[in-house]
Amino acid sequence: MKVLVAVKRVVDYNVKVRVKPDNSGVDLANVKMAMNPFCEIAVEEAVRLKEKGVVSEIVVVSIGPKACQEQIRTALALGADRGIHIETDAEIQSLQVAKLLKAVVDKEQPNLVILGKQAIDSDNNQTGQMLAALAGMSLGTFASEVVIDGDKVNVTREVDGGMMTVSLTLPAVVTTDLRLNEPRYASLPNIMKAKKKPLESISPADLGVDVTPRLTTVNVEAPASRQAGIKVADVAELVNKLKNEAKVI
Repeated sequence: MKVLVAVKRVVDYNVKVRVKPDNSGVDLANVKMAMNPFCEIAVEEAVRLKEKGVVSEIVVVSIGPKACQEQIRTALALGADRGIHIETDAEIQSLQVAKLLKAVVDKEQPNLVILGKQAIDSDNNQTGQMLAALAGMSLGTFASEVVIDGDKVNVTREVDGGMMTVSLTLPAVVTTDLRLNEPRYASLPNIMKAKKKPLESISPADLGVDVTPRLTTVNVEAPASRQAGIKVADVAELVNKLKNEAKVI
């Protein structure tokens, strides 16, 4: 069984995000970048399936500038077998990502595609759903457990009322949630081995996909600063402030 895992390069989740002075976007100058946390979970799940003997090959794909190869090499160090880098400096939006991944799916013919449910920068939670629709594949979102059973994959997913388990016919697309697993750290020997693993670089044009943005960012603003709290002397003063100042009661 072949598994395709998509990973995205994002601002490290420990970094405080800054907005550009002209409010045109997020300032990425001299900012530490990392693999999207949900993508790390997707890579880990693929590696665990391989360790169980269910999966024979893991292919990692990333879309973006040349620097994205750093995140692909990280995935290779974690246990993936080879990487595909779709190199472009354009702003890639969810639909374009789904179309590019669909072209890779057509080329690689994986049995299973695993993606993070969302990226922590755009927070769209769209690509997995769009890819499944474009490729005509079964879809399981927000996975907290993935079990391969013959030609099916059973996905336990989190819903408002608790947990739901769906049985999907392969090939399928699965998007990962936080509770699926805890990603491992790459060891130094595996980091060195990853440098020798194959990494193919192609362009969107090679896949026949137009990556012209369909949406335009008009303005980006930082969240409003949180005001300092105050102490009240008694319940009566609290109720008065909630009623007359906050106007929530």
